Amino acid sequence: MIHLATMALLILAYGILAEKIEKAPISGPIIFLVIGIIIGPIGLNLLIFDVGNEGYKILAELALALVLFTDATKTDLKVLRGSVKLPTRMLLIGLPLTIVLGVVTGKLFFTQFSWIELALLATVLAPTDAALGEPVVNNKSVPSKLRSTLNVESGLNDGIVVPIVFLLLAIYSTQSGEVTGQHALILFLEELGIGAAIGLGVTFIMARLIKLSLKNHWMEESWKPMMMVVLAIGCFTLAQAIHGSGFIACYVGGLLFGKMLLDDKGQFQKGADGTGKVLSLMVWIIFGAVVISENISYFSWEIVVYSLLSLTVIRMIPVLLSLIGSGLTRYEAFFLSWFGPRGLASIVFIIIVMDVGIENNATFALTAVCTVFLSVFAHGFTASPMANAFKTK
Repeated sequence: MIHLATMALLILAYGILAEKIEKAPISGPIIFLVIGIIIGPIGLNLLIFDVGNEGYKILAELALALVLFTDATKTDLKVLRGSVKLPTRMLLIGLPLTIVLGVVTGKLFFTQFSWIELALLATVLAPTDAALGEPVVNNKSVPSKLRSTLNVESGLNDGIVVPIVFLLLAIYSTQSGEVTGQHALILFLEELGIGAAIGLGVTFIMARLIKLSLKNHWMEESWKPMMMVVLAIGCFTLAQAIHGSGFIACYVGGLLFGKMLLDDKGQFQKGADGTGKVLSLMVWIIFGAVVISENISYFSWEIVVYSLLSLTVIRMIPVLLSLIGSGLTRYEAFFLSWFGPRGLASIVFIIIVMDVGIENNATFALTAVCTVFLSVFAHGFTASPMANAFKTK
């Protein structure tokens, strides 16, 4: 229990200074990742956690679900309608090209991997993290169309990647290496369709009931901050239980909730915002104290170089190609291509793949972990300077 108390006190201390810290060019994930390493087994050995894959996956999934739902409620749909072409290009062109380039590049470094394993690695590292992108999305120096684009991309790409990951795992488990295009399309559409239907259906019903409750003053004030938390968890778990994408459910549910309770959503957002941040910081301190501490000594040069390429060339070239003819300036296109931080979604997918157990499990996990580790620092330290650069343009 002392370890849990230590983590709680550290998060409390961060919360007391959060406004000051978040204005600095350093993010919460960076701080807690570093703290985890320092006080973990390879540092002062003050924080030791015995967390299994399932427990850590649940924690990471809930954190991501809350972040997606809350961020979606903040999306300005008027701005989004005006810039919907940008995230569409990045999701329908940039995302597939990122996976393909990740596979081809991976073959140069991991010759022992099968094509399915390379596809899994590239897919796990393709989605971006809404939480790590928060310093950019919330920075008013960044043009609203770019902030909306990054918000939508990070909200939808992990949901889109979920069925691809499970499809690749199904192919791997049967060792067939082949699947019909019809089967792939059906699985893909089922994940997205069920997720979207659950998110929209559950949120519509609950938002109507919440509006009725507010109108008739049925709701006790202390419940308001928790309503969005419970709704997000409900959307996520119900969608997952019936084989849909819980992440898509949370994102589309958040969009609908923000629209239906446009004038009242502020009083619900604070609770979900705070809960999501606490869960995220827990994920990052455990990531540092357990995952990084146990594995950093095994990072080979192949793993580090591929991880760096994943954050740069493999991400940026496809996005830049997808934005050709979009009317963006060079810096705007570069900005969108660079801010593809890897975080909670990739952590969840790593655990899912590890549970199945592929032939090159260790190298796969180390590469994915290394990429997330480097991304926290690379994107965390560049967020404020690159966003503030818009003030001079």
